[in-house]
Amino acid sequence: MGRHKQPEIRDRILDACVCHALAHGLPDRLEPLATAAGTSTRMLIYHFGTRDALLREILERARQRQRDFFGELVSARPDEPYPVTLGRAWRMMTGPAGRPYLSMFGKLREDAEQQLWPGFRRESTTDWLQLFEDGMRSIGRPELGTLVLAVVRGLILDIETTGDASRADQAFDHFLATLTPAT
Repeated sequence: MGRHKQPEIRDRILDACVCHALAHGLPDRLEPLATAAGTSTRMLIYHFGTRDALLREILERARQRQRDFFGELVSARPDEPYPVTLGRAWRMMTGPAGRPYLSMFGKLREDAEQQLWPGFRRESTTDWLQLFEDGMRSIGRPELGTLVLAVVRGLILDIETTGDASRADQAFDHFLATLTPAT
């Protein structure tokens, strides 16, 4: 008679694997994940079935963490103008707390075959649109949600490509100035 799977152990292992992948990227082999989770590759296969199934679950959990984190950052606040919220969100998303997500999902977007997450490019674009529209609605301009999303995604791509975060920060500040009415 085999052991019964224990979901709390599986969940702890998955969390450790997600933390490792965010810090170091998705590995080519299971050994680094097993070490990070304090288990063996055999137990990873026992709990997740295959390497690709584990990697998919890592990506899904990391994406949920990113959605929670970034979603909170870009949500409109009743006590401040939305451009101020966007400025703070941009600094957090592109700063040390947000960079692991940008790195992980930037590499996933570059994967031409997208075997681990078919349709990721489209989903990773459209899932932020409503949040930006809602935020822009707070200043009476919900139709600019797509523009905000395009600027954010474009400048993130610029940082990933050139590494010039300072220039991208300056460009984002200029963009925010166009959203703030002149006084």
